[in-house]
Order: sequence, then C-alpha cells, then structure tokens
Amino acid sequence: MRRVVLLLAGLLVVAATVEAQQIRGDYIESRSTDVYVAQCFANGEAGLTGNQALLAWHVQEGSWNGVKLDGLTVAAAVRVRATLGDPYGEPYPAQAVLMVDDAANAAQRQALIALAQHQGGELLDHVARVEYVPVILEVPDDPHHGHAVLRAGRLATIVTRPLNHHDHICGNETDYYPPLTKLDHATSAVALTDEFAGDGLGSQWSTHDRRSAYLGRFSEGGATTAAAPEGPSMHHGGE
Repeated sequence: MRRVVLLLAGLLVVAATVEAQQIRGDYIESRSTDVYVAQCFANGEAGLTGNQALLAWHVQEGSWNGVKLDGLTVAAAVRVRATLGDPYGEPYPAQAVLMVDDAANAAQRQALIALAQHQGGELLDHVARVEYVPVILEVPDDPHHGHAVLRAGRLATIVTRPLNHHDHICGNETDYYPPLTKLDHATSAVALTDEFAGDGLGSQWSTHDRRSAYLGRFSEGGATTAAAPEGPSMHHGGE
C-alpha cells in the first residue's frame, strides 16, 4: 500500500512538472554571417564571420518552472570564438548578454532567464550581464511573410524582410546553417538591421541587408521536433 501511495505521489510530481513547462511562442535570430547561402560563399566566410548572434523568444502562452509568462519576451546577444554552425570550428565557450523584459515581475524574470538558457543551451551557459529593458518581438501570424521586428531597449534591434529573387546571388542557395535552437519550424529571412550596442561582450555591431535571420515558432511540452527550415519554394517569394 505504501508503495502504491509513493508511486501515485511521484506521478503527481511528474504531471505537475510537465504542466509547468507547457509553453509556446515566437522566435527570431540573426547572425553575423549569411544562413541562406551557397556552399561556396559559406566556405569562404567560415572562420571569418558568424561568431556573433542575436536571439529572442516571445511567449505567446504558457509557463516555465510554474510561472506564467504570457506576453513576455527575453533576448540574448552572444559572442563565440568561431563560426556558429561550422562543423570544423570550436565556438565554445560562448559569452552572452541577456535582455529581459522589464514588464516581468521578479519571479517572471527568473523564469524568462531559465527559459532562455534552456532554449539556448551552450550558447547561454556563460552570462556576462543581464539587462532589464523593454523587449518587444513582433512576428507575423505567418512567419513565411518574413517581416519581423525585435527591439530590446536601446541595446539590440533586428528588422527583417522576406527573401526574394534578388537574394539568389549564386542560384544554388540553401538554408546552409540551421537555426541555433530547437524550433517547430523556421523561415530564413534578410536582416535589414542587426544591431547590438550593449556592454558585456567586448564588442558591438551594426550590420544591414544580410541573409542572416530566421523567424520561427517554439514550444515545449507538446510534440516539438528538431529545427527543420522549410524549403525555399515554400517561403522565399516575398518582397
């Protein structure tokens, strides 16, 4: 009888943990290299670019560690030692600056940090600085449209547009580098602006008109698969 009671108690704890991690929302990233690119270009840039990135998660609905996060956003700026995604590079350890939505209360701030570190994995293992600023991420209902905006106070900005035929420089471009985190789906886009003006990484940047961005959706607690960018024919047709 005691064994049955302990088993039931354990199942209740597991159920409560799973329920606490039910969450979904929008994602954006931009990197200091093209992600939608031909292999010849990627090979030429490997080791020279791609060691900086901005990432952000906006929670549409759900909780993390039992804390409701609906409508809140967390962003990160990262700097690594080599091109992210290059199988021959050694980018880690990374340095990160987190930008946490200042609309969050104390418990929500800690939960947002925990969510970002879970989603970002090794990229966010070493946080050099945490900033509490207004963070806004606007992604269209259909990310294939490609227009999105991230603003984290005066520290970070991403503005994107969809890829179009002018972005096919070689003619054999693909989503060469996958997204930096696990997503339900992802759409590559052009970053009209990719800027980080904060402290903590030993560098700041401002780049424009680069095929360096992904828009997507993330979720936990449901049937989420590994990041799989969709084919060019499905989402590279906008202006």
